[in-house]
Amino acid sequence: MRTISISDKRGASILSGQSGQRVMHIGSIVARVGLITVLVVIGGFKFTGAEAHAVQRFVTHSPFFAWMDGAFGIQGTSNVFGVYEIITGLLIAARLFSARLSALGSAMAIIIFVGTLSFLITTPDPFTPGGPGQFLLKDITLLGASIWTLGEAMSAADQSETAANHP
Repeated sequence: MRTISISDKRGASILSGQSGQRVMHIGSIVARVGLITVLVVIGGFKFTGAEAHAVQRFVTHSPFFAWMDGAFGIQGTSNVFGVYEIITGLLIAARLFSARLSALGSAMAIIIFVGTLSFLITTPDPFTPGGPGQFLLKDITLLGASIWTLGEAMSAADQSETAANHP
């Protein structure tokens, strides 16, 4: 049996560990930017009437969020979610200069996606055609990205603190 090797012009294997590290680094950037984009863009949509109406179906059936309808009304509740999501995305983006702020944003994102995934349990008939189940399943991936960004930012903050204490 013949082994297939993919290599560049210099004969170096493209499938090497070093290449794998580069691909993982690119993937981490795409995951973080994607998470930030989803949070900021969808957070911005929360200020529209259409998005507030879409949120209402989930909020009214949720034992965790139903109280917000009475306290803020549907548009107000949607606005609160929007502010929280935008702040969360911006905090994750703060990783450029602060691992600690990014870790806070990532922890906030975990809360968001655990909350939205709870709608799969609290909303009636989530997996009917056109139901919320299909829409919410992507939040499993977003939750995973949030957990990863939290771990990465915590590790970076710890390394930064260790370096500062041991010059």
